[in-house]
Amino acid sequence: MPLHPELAAVTDRIIERSKPGRAAYLDLIEAARASGGDRPKLGCANLAHAYAGTDEQRDMLRDGRRMNIGIVTAYNDMLSAHAPYYRYPEQMKVWALEAGATAQVAGGVPAMCDGVTQGYEGMELSLFSRDAIAMGTAIALSHRTFEGAALLGICDKIVPGLLMGALRFGHLPMVLVPGGPMRSGLANKAKAAVREAFAEGKVGREELLDAEIAAYHGKGTCTFYGTANSNQMMMEAMGLHVPGAAFANPTTKLRQELTRAAVQRLPQIGWDGDDYRPLGRCVDERAIVNAAVALLATGGSTNHLIHLPAIARAAGIVIDWEDFDRLSKVVPLLARVYPNGSADVNGFEDAGGPPFVIRELLGGGLMHGDILTIAEGGMAQYAMKPAVEDETLLWRELPQAPGDDSILRRLDAPFSPEGGFRILAGNLGRACIKVSAVERDRWVIEAPCRVFATQAEVQEAFKAGELDRDVVVVVRFQGARANGMPELHKLTPPLGVLQNRGFRVALVTDGRMSGASGKVPCAIHLSPEALGGGPIGKLRDGDVVRLDAEAGVLQALVDAAEWDARPHAAEPPMALGTGRELFRLMNAHADEAEKGASAMLAAAGL
Repeated sequence: MPLHPELAAVTDRIIERSKPGRAAYLDLIEAARASGGDRPKLGCANLAHAYAGTDEQRDMLRDGRRMNIGIVTAYNDMLSAHAPYYRYPEQMKVWALEAGATAQVAGGVPAMCDGVTQGYEGMELSLFSRDAIAMGTAIALSHRTFEGAALLGICDKIVPGLLMGALRFGHLPMVLVPGGPMRSGLANKAKAAVREAFAEGKVGREELLDAEIAAYHGKGTCTFYGTANSNQMMMEAMGLHVPGAAFANPTTKLRQELTRAAVQRLPQIGWDGDDYRPLGRCVDERAIVNAAVALLATGGSTNHLIHLPAIARAAGIVIDWEDFDRLSKVVPLLARVYPNGSADVNGFEDAGGPPFVIRELLGGGLMHGDILTIAEGGMAQYAMKPAVEDETLLWRELPQAPGDDSILRRLDAPFSPEGGFRILAGNLGRACIKVSAVERDRWVIEAPCRVFATQAEVQEAFKAGELDRDVVVVVRFQGARANGMPELHKLTPPLGVLQNRGFRVALVTDGRMSGASGKVPCAIHLSPEALGGGPIGKLRDGDVVRLDAEAGVLQALVDAAEWDARPHAAEPPMALGTGRELFRLMNAHADEAEKGASAMLAAAGL
């Protein structure tokens, strides 16, 4: 199927814009490859240090004739999604030996959970943890003792951070190794209903805790389609997983065999063979477009409007929100997974999952099928379903129809002809909005605003009944430079309650909303941010604000002369405690959301 003309045009736009940076990046990784490998060039004392921690592999490492795989792991057992990685390294070492390779844990990276820190000071470290993960990945791989790498991470900032760091070693073949989602517990809609009831004071803390524990009850990622699970969809579309690895549950035979296959694929695509597939060549402009398309087609997390540009920059590629906006107008919505529907990711997987979506998009010319993937079968293999039969991992063709058309649709019968992302622009700056879960009659909201500096202030005003009216809630000084751009997930229940009461409600912020953002229209990632003079700082209580997702407008309806003369709000002091002061360097150098809100990339001139 020929490419859709708009997909081709957007791809060409990205390629043209990225030429200088991409050329410099490819020169970097070619120079690293041209060195012929690092281990043979290391001094004997250097090598002895690298091999001293292992007994069983030392002789094999010493002969230098086989691939040594570096494992970068985000394991900790405080987070359900990363707890399954506990035994992975020892298993992966065995599987590497089966394939004639060796493996060592190159390093660990931090993995924090937005679900734990939501609404508290720790969330102000969340976005910058991505830069810390990228730098940790670079430290792990800097020992120059690896010919390939396996990246163990799954959640919100971890996968983008791993990729951003790993791409600076793009001459190495690498594979992303997910751990899978927990099995379904309390339905997400039931959980949301209890949260809203708690926000209204109709249930107490014990009932709320019971509901939350029933929803988040075991090892694996959360089952809603937030940032973590959107990560997995994108990695499939970029060809960086073993095909179909995204949503196999932990502790299953299928999950084990997919991980074994990931390890054993690396020696096959190393530079000593005739099928060399380095990460930096796999992640090209077409792969980035595939990730954006997959995100739009499934109603994925708004956080990736920050993360995907940052990943791209690490590979010398520039993608902006206009690219997303143009793609969204031609990419149909093929999946409804909570918060865009009632099903969780296990239901999505059972209905056909990522392979079904990829097959439909490839068949409609809405995804690049010719990218270099880690799989021998290319993107076509990502359109097939993995299974274990007689102890053998294999891939099967999918049925033509989805398993449940309330969750998943064919390309010729989508839930919506558009992907549900829009750019908003006006005298308040430039923002983005996810409308795939917002009813069409709420795409346009015009109401007086109420201005806040924290989400705690919003919650207090809600409890006091001060927001029981049509209102645009404005939360400012939430950008990367102000406080690290925390998610404002705690606002979802009260805003949802106000909307349920019949009020016309919207949120406008220079911060982030959760990957679980849903039915309330939210203009997020507003740039420029309030700190440093962004126009959101001029808003005053009672100003009428118009959010129009149909026309792409975000406007304060204030007389132009008055608006121009109006002073900017005073900047709040930088907060102390919970380690936030250690991240001041990140605050100072972070660039705008549309570029990825990264201090590390900005400081590196990427």
